[in-house]
Amino acid sequence: MMTIRPVSDLRNKYPEIEETVLKTGEPVFLTKNGYGSMVVMSLEQYSRLTDQVEWKLDEADRAAAASEVRLSGEEVFGAARRRIRGKERV
Repeated sequence: MMTIRPVSDLRNKYPEIEETVLKTGEPVFLTKNGYGSMVVMSLEQYSRLTDQVEWKLDEADRAAAASEVRLSGEEVFGAARRRIRGKERV
């Protein structure tokens, strides 16, 4: 279940938020004036979210180092847009 708390709890009840994050393994969503403000999560949670992105960036760096081909931002993003719109196959 999603945990939502006011951002003031971060200052006033930090130990409770920390316990919730560490015990449940889920993030705590903080609100300010009724609107989403930030998310608190453990380092392990954050790592799980970013590990694949880091791995893909490392893979892209290796591919770039192995090739002389360089594409402009317009070429890269144009190809990505065409793929998203289904006009180009992988």
